[in-house]
Amino acid sequence: MNKLAIRLLTLAILSLTLAAVPVVTVVYAAPDNDPPPPPKKKKSSEAHPGSEQTAFADGYRAAYAAIYERHDYASAIEQLKALGRDDSAAVANLIGYSYRKLGDYKVSQIWYERALKADPNHVKTWQYYGLWQVEQGNRDQAQYHLNRIAQLTGTTSEEYRSLAAALEKPPGTGLVY
Repeated sequence: MNKLAIRLLTLAILSLTLAAVPVVTVVYAAPDNDPPPPPKKKKSSEAHPGSEQTAFADGYRAAYAAIYERHDYASAIEQLKALGRDDSAAVANLIGYSYRKLGDYKVSQIWYERALKADPNHVKTWQYYGLWQVEQGNRDQAQYHLNRIAQLTGTTSEEYRSLAAALEKPPGTGLVY
């Protein structure tokens, strides 16, 4: 056989193999692993410039690890609140996400809305709040969130793909994102 025939045969076998495998779709929400911008300095006479920034970034990363590595949402909420930056979209979004994962949808909603008030263009909040909408059965609202993500980042971002995949699932499947 010549090289072209071998390549075509390999492609055909691969295609048949992929067609025979059942499709399993797992949707993961991409984490917001970048800490928000550092807090503004309150005093120009600070003894160690940057130490406040470092403490904040370290605290944010610790809370992030509690959420995404250990799934310890209650601890993460306390850590995030202790940062004193509830006005940051990234912090408020992670607090909302943690409450959602704990099943407290009312409080989660409050934090998502607080995050969007702080930054109406915070894509990760639009994604997580959109997943919240899907879980609540509010598919029209989730579609609105998806459209908002498309306006902000286009349709190739991880946030868009994650929410779009959740919306492709039939209503009432009981999946939690």
